[in-house]
Amino acid sequence: MTPQISTWQGNGTKLVIIKGAGDKAFCSGGDIRAITEVKGGEVQQSFFREEYILDNLIGNLRIPYVAILNGIVMGGGVGISVHGTYRVCCENTMFAMPEVGIGLVPDVGGAYFLPRLRGSLGIFLGLTGHRLKGRDCLHAGVATHAVDSASIPDLEREILNNPDNLKSILDTFSERSTFQKDSGFSLEPHLPTIDRIFSAESIEDIVKQLGCENTDFAKKALKSLSKSSPSSLKVALRQLKEGSKLNSLSECLNMEYRLVTRCCENDDFYEGVRALLIDRDNDPKWKPATVDKVTEAMVDSYFAPLGDKELNLTVNS
Repeated sequence: MTPQISTWQGNGTKLVIIKGAGDKAFCSGGDIRAITEVKGGEVQQSFFREEYILDNLIGNLRIPYVAILNGIVMGGGVGISVHGTYRVCCENTMFAMPEVGIGLVPDVGGAYFLPRLRGSLGIFLGLTGHRLKGRDCLHAGVATHAVDSASIPDLEREILNNPDNLKSILDTFSERSTFQKDSGFSLEPHLPTIDRIFSAESIEDIVKQLGCENTDFAKKALKSLSKSSPSSLKVALRQLKEGSKLNSLSECLNMEYRLVTRCCENDDFYEGVRALLIDRDNDPKWKPATVDKVTEAMVDSYFAPLGDKELNLTVNS
């Protein structure tokens, strides 16, 4: 995609529209199983390098970029959508960032866009892998517009016929959409709890506070955390805190490249993929097994510079 989008940016193309090729998924990511076959190998570094270069290009594109989120949006699909100018959700959209559950972190620029959602919502999404469905993607700020899936062909046709009126067309179709029209944000009742608990400075504090809440919502969030890699949880929390202070998507991707490189050097990533994607026993054996055993020195090691292997993306890369 990178060469093609770069060409479009420079040849007078007015805009880019991207959508999933099938009915089920917009894009659920690359073949994670394939990149775990050789631990710490060049295949892994190349995979993430090329992925982040594409994400950076999309996030800094000089022409409008419209992502039609027709189905599952996870993994690499997040990176090639959320950084675009406009993101259109449908009734079949399902967005999630469950990377900590396989020993990774919410990457592809998660450090940039998640902390910029309202309150602590982005930290909640990045740590729990909570799934946003349909119009909830609009309410959360992941999508900019909501359009009925049956109207997508008409939307595309209207945009292609009148590319200079892109935003007006998107606004009109979004206003006309009827799916879940009268439904509020499903997380709205829980936002005060999310803001209070997920603004904590440590995973230990988040877990402790959730344990003091006698609600189904808190129990579900706690259960999600308990299944995830303790190392990934601690690294991800710092990643999102740091990302909120960085000035650009490029800087966040450079940081995340260090993090995923270190994930590929450690055991949890391979164990998570084995347990959830290969053997599917859903019983990963994390090392360390609990968050209290993950030291600050361990977390620091993920953020250490890579020397001549740094990604070094810039806004103009």
